[in-house]
Amino acid sequence: MSNNPEKLQPRLAKLNQALESGALDQARRMLNRGLAPVDVAHLLESTPPKEREILWGLLDPELHGDVLQYLGDDVQLEFLNRMDAEELLTATEGLDVDDLADLLQQLPNTVIQEVLQSMEAQERQRVEAVLSYPEDTAGGLMNPDAITIRPDITLDVVLRYLRRHERLPDATDTLLVVTRRDELIGILSINRLLVSDVSVLVREVMQTDFHATQATASDSDVATLFQKHDLISAPVVGIDGKLLGRITIDDVVDVIREDAEHQVMSMAGLDEDEDTFAPALRTSRRRAVWLGINLVAATIVSIAIGFFEDTIQQIAALAVLMPIVSSMGGIAGSQTLTVLIRGIALGHVSGANVRWLLIRELLVGMTNGLIWAVVVGAMSVFRFDDIRLGEIIAMAMVINLTVATLAGTLIPVMLKKFKIDPALSGGVLLTTITDVVGFVAFLGLATAFYL
Repeated sequence: MSNNPEKLQPRLAKLNQALESGALDQARRMLNRGLAPVDVAHLLESTPPKEREILWGLLDPELHGDVLQYLGDDVQLEFLNRMDAEELLTATEGLDVDDLADLLQQLPNTVIQEVLQSMEAQERQRVEAVLSYPEDTAGGLMNPDAITIRPDITLDVVLRYLRRHERLPDATDTLLVVTRRDELIGILSINRLLVSDVSVLVREVMQTDFHATQATASDSDVATLFQKHDLISAPVVGIDGKLLGRITIDDVVDVIREDAEHQVMSMAGLDEDEDTFAPALRTSRRRAVWLGINLVAATIVSIAIGFFEDTIQQIAALAVLMPIVSSMGGIAGSQTLTVLIRGIALGHVSGANVRWLLIRELLVGMTNGLIWAVVVGAMSVFRFDDIRLGEIIAMAMVINLTVATLAGTLIPVMLKKFKIDPALSGGVLLTTITDVVGFVAFLGLATAFYL
């Protein structure tokens, strides 16, 4: 577990001083003895490439696996690519099966097979069970390590069975009750086990109304399940109802954090796992794609404006007021888009209620359009002493805000239907639509009224 932040910062500062002064032996001791693996990972991610190489070289090899599991994909892959199968096995010895599977999924298939062949048969079978599912599913998140018991034994037998273990799996709050065919039929909480009469049978105190998840369920569905029911762990079952493993809260916290980072970074077309200190060439290549997409969108908008070049030349005030119409439409659309994307992520939006949301957003767009049309129209009349110009921008404002809320509702719904991430491309589509509609409405009305 990470150290207290107030105590951690001075240690990191001393470590940096040791590195800068060349006191590598002192830095090695601090790195391997004074910091938790999660803090070492944070330090590596916060360090430029040259210093990062030095830190990794100072780290004891037996700590590599513990640190690797806390690194982002980009930095993690940077170190994994330098390790052969033997080094990987040494580094990952003692890791939970799900954490080991997460690391292996970053590697080419040939390397994965080489590592698996180097494992003992039982360990290999457990890792392969997790690797058989995509990493963003319950099966990819689960850990096959789970304590199972039969329903026809007494609690006294269960307690004696638990005492035979050196340690229980992390976040063990329940024991899983299964049949002889490994079918999950109930759970027994540790709390219930400790306070019940030891002479009763498991089936008499086990809970049959429990929350399990299918192995094929998405990681976001798993996160929602944990959030709704305040779970610490949840069993994972196959289609046949047989127990496959369990998911613990630490894995779900990672999913929630990654989803939040994905939402933020996707709006700029970036990868949430991108290394902050990645080389300039790699960073430029990744960003260039999104800049190109935005260039196409901006070109479409400029073409739309170009149709009204004569109108703009004759009425200079239009060039001053144009940005107001497009900006207001963009903000209104972004508000709707954000609400819909959040609703989709939480599972609130479905085909049954989209129509209600569409009508609501249209009313909101028209209401705000009318309110701000009056304000902007009055400002335009006051500044340019032209009532007609005020009427034109007022009408354009109502049109653009109404269309913006309509687009903000439909874009994420349609993208989700075609299995496209709304957070990744919704913003560009919305901005293009609101800019084109805003400029065409404003300049088109001006052309009709003046020319």
